[in-house]
Amino acid sequence: MSKQIIQSNKVPAPIGPYSQAVIANGFLFASGQIAFDPATGELVLSSIEAETTQVMENIKAVLDEAKINFGHIVKTSIFLSSMDLFAAVNQVYGSYFNADFPARETVAVKGLPRNVNVEISITAIINQF
Repeated sequence: MSKQIIQSNKVPAPIGPYSQAVIANGFLFASGQIAFDPATGELVLSSIEAETTQVMENIKAVLDEAKINFGHIVKTSIFLSSMDLFAAVNQVYGSYFNADFPARETVAVKGLPRNVNVEISITAIINQF
C-alpha cells in the first residue's frame, strides 16, 4: 500500500504527530479540523456559526489541495462540545453540500482541543465511481 500525505498551507499546520490528510487506496482521510483561521493563527470563536464556517473552510482547503471537492466526501464525523449546538452547526455544515449527502455521525464529547465547540473530520473518494 502506498500513501500520499496532503498538506495545505491554507490550513494551520498540525500541532502534533499527525497529517492534515492522507490519501490511500483511492480515499482521502482527513484529520479533524477546528476553527483556526490560517491567516491569523487565531481561533474563530465569535459564534458557533462563525466557528463552524471556519472549520468547513479549513476542510475545503484540504480538499482543494487534494484537487477534489465536497461532492467527493463519503463520510463525516462531527464532534460537539454540546448537543445544544447541533441545529446551528447542522445548518452551516449543510450549506456546503448540494445533494447526495455523506454518511455522518454527530456526537457530543467531554472536551475538544483548545476548548473549541466543534471539530469535523472527513473521508472522501479521490476517483468518482
